[in-house]
Amino acid sequence: MTVPASTTPHLSPRTETAPSSAPDHPSTSPSGNSPATTPPDPPGDSPTPAATAPTTTTPTGQARGADTRALTQVLFGRLKHLEPGSDEHARVRGALIEANLPLVRYAAARFRSRNEPMEDVIQVGTIGLINAIDRFDPDRGVQFPTFAMPTVVGEIKRYFRDNVRTVHVPRRLHELWVQVTGATEDLTTAHGRSPTTAEIAERLKISEDEVLACIEAGRSYHATSLEAAQEGDGLPGLLDRLGYEDPALAGVEHRDLVRHLLVQLPEREQRILMLRYYNNLTQSQISQELGVSQMHVSRLLARSFARLRSANRIEA
Repeated sequence: MTVPASTTPHLSPRTETAPSSAPDHPSTSPSGNSPATTPPDPPGDSPTPAATAPTTTTPTGQARGADTRALTQVLFGRLKHLEPGSDEHARVRGALIEANLPLVRYAAARFRSRNEPMEDVIQVGTIGLINAIDRFDPDRGVQFPTFAMPTVVGEIKRYFRDNVRTVHVPRRLHELWVQVTGATEDLTTAHGRSPTTAEIAERLKISEDEVLACIEAGRSYHATSLEAAQEGDGLPGLLDRLGYEDPALAGVEHRDLVRHLLVQLPEREQRILMLRYYNNLTQSQISQELGVSQMHVSRLLARSFARLRSANRIEA
């Protein structure tokens, strides 16, 4: 079958170099008067699209990573011979920071679920990258990404712990909460159900109280306003639901008055009143405690009441 010359400009490269048409029907120009300037390749030598793909695609991520590592190694080799604070040192240091920013973006991507602006997370991670560059020693034989990643991730975690949390928890409790979360996921997968507090404690070799404290610390990420209405249930705010009238509130003034009047009594009468009304001892028990008769204890109590009433400014 002969392909019309008018359709030749619209053919794909696969059709132009097809072995079935190239030997007998050389490609012609749109006018059909002369052969095409570039003859087709022989059928046996024509490359397939799969063979030509690597030459036309962009470098892979692995190739870019290798180039970045090679560039980083060269820049660190130059940096260690430069005087800190000089213009050349600052320029090479800035080139190192710019070349390794993809490392920061990779580390920051692990924290996308924290509902924080990714620009802020990357900025904090860049601070960790700068600290890693300043402390890195290329002569130790460690790749810079291996050395820098813990510093970058640690800086981001410190940012979330110290600046994002409105409820601050101890660092040990926060780190233990991460272990509790991991143990909970593992036990859930193993047992097909949510693990109990005792199972988590046995897995981590800690007490159940510590597990409960870690769970509470994990929930205490943001503070909730006492006046904010509860979502979904339509109930009033926590302030209205948790508030109650203290039954001892009415006695505050009386307790303050009694404390003021007791110090005006002699020491022995103060002790008798304490034994009678705070230790709930009977007059017979008080008499045995003090070594006096029960009648004398009764008279001392009556005299103490008389003094208290006379000094009571409210009744007066």
